[in-house]
Amino acid sequence: MHPLIKDAKSRMDKSIEALRNELSKVRSGKATTALLDSIRVEYYGNHVPLNQVSNVSVLDVHTLSITPWEKPMVPVIEKAILEANIGLNPISDGTNLKVPIPPLNEERRKELVKLIKKFGEDAKVAIRNIRRDTNDHLKKEEKDKKMSED
Repeated sequence: MHPLIKDAKSRMDKSIEALRNELSKVRSGKATTALLDSIRVEYYGNHVPLNQVSNVSVLDVHTLSITPWEKPMVPVIEKAILEANIGLNPISDGTNLKVPIPPLNEERRKELVKLIKKFGEDAKVAIRNIRRDTNDHLKKEEKDKKMSED
């Protein structure tokens, strides 16, 4: 396989993986740990991902459980989730946090549909651009007689 085609394939795969990553962050009404992946908390002066200072797990279909590795982190994590503005309200019991996932209302569903369409369109455009660039390079090489038509 031509190196340009291999490069294009790997770049397209990265675009698809980026789309999957974005879609996993969309709150669909079911609890997934990916909902909290983008949250960063302050830990000894540094902002670190939530999963580096606690254990995040799915308790049931509509609830996430967060168990910090250090008890003083509970209010810090609670504050970070509230400030992330993702529509989640953690409930603290002193040592753990429970994050109930509220059901989606009609307005939020419509927003999600628009957002998902945008993510899909962005991925399509990225793949189209990669394909166009690769075709241009291949045509240029063919024109310069650096490769055969096959």
